[in-house]
Amino acid sequence: MVTIKEVGSKSQLREFVKFPFELYKKSANWVPPIMADEMASFDKENNPAFKTARAWLFLAYSNGKIVGRVVAIINTLELERQNIKKMRFGWCDFIDDPEVSKSLMKKVIEMAQTHKMDHIEGPMGFSNLDKVGVLTEGFDSLGTMVTWYNHPYYAAHFEALGFRKEKEYFENTMPTSDADPSFFLRINKLVKKRFSLKEVNVSSKVELLEYVDPMFDLLDLTYAKLASYAPISPAQRDYIKKRFINFVDPEFIKFVVDENDRLIAFAVVLPSFARALQKAKGKLFPFGWYHLWRAKNRKKVDRAIFYLIGVHPDYQNKGVTAIIFNQYYETFTKRGVKTGIRTPELSDNLAARQIWKHVQPTVHKKRCTFRMDLQ
Repeated sequence: MVTIKEVGSKSQLREFVKFPFELYKKSANWVPPIMADEMASFDKENNPAFKTARAWLFLAYSNGKIVGRVVAIINTLELERQNIKKMRFGWCDFIDDPEVSKSLMKKVIEMAQTHKMDHIEGPMGFSNLDKVGVLTEGFDSLGTMVTWYNHPYYAAHFEALGFRKEKEYFENTMPTSDADPSFFLRINKLVKKRFSLKEVNVSSKVELLEYVDPMFDLLDLTYAKLASYAPISPAQRDYIKKRFINFVDPEFIKFVVDENDRLIAFAVVLPSFARALQKAKGKLFPFGWYHLWRAKNRKKVDRAIFYLIGVHPDYQNKGVTAIIFNQYYETFTKRGVKTGIRTPELSDNLAARQIWKHVQPTVHKKRCTFRMDLQ
């Protein structure tokens, strides 16, 4: 018999965070989070996501042992501004037992009905910048610090419960050796001259922080047309700065400005911390910090993760990304990057496909969200 209990104490939250470490301990491609960071992300006083979202954490037990977990989420911005009556669910993990996944989803459905939502969808986090999707292809490829991993049986469980696929996401690899630098160099020069644009390279975190708020403003403009996108609040911006600044290498952040120094394009790339996080095993101490420090400060970087890219609507489809890619070609060559990896991108985002078409991307992972209508 499976019993569902709501997380109500710090010790239960710790068990909630620790569960995937047991579930995926034999998975070579799972990238564990830092447990302290994961604990902090569910702290209502620490994480500003709770100012615009409500969340309930649940654990599934069988014979006194934890066998699954899930978070039920209502994004109030989504509900109030877009009138989307959706109960999100995320951090959803379970053993290969249909009774467990059924019990977890039954609880999410109950929460949705209690709060008069008309459908549920997941897995997804509090906002658009959180992790998203059930992995459906690419289990044999190393994950990243900004994506969830799961066992291959997850999708079958959701389908058996009556869920349907809602949104599909692709993750691409881009071998840097396949890029033609002459193309980017030529288009880069033409576009800069035609639109009076210039690239900006920062060399320190102090310089970088000057561009962070304009970058978030531009991010909101870039993705405003996506139906599910909700603007990032000032408090969330500050939280993201604090959480990720230690992972950022300024040399991997690129900006493009116009003749008035207005930001019109940006890209955020992170060196891959996957292997370092695996070595850390979820703990900064005694040696986890050292593995992360080495990953951050090494001069040569094998893999780089394209985390975010944004272009002002007035400059989309005008070749501005050639300026960014030309910058990255130079940086990647200098730092020894062999593979670029794109984080999950909606499969029907045609504008995004245009951005990447000249770097010969190959889809190496697919994931999706699952939806169930309740009315």
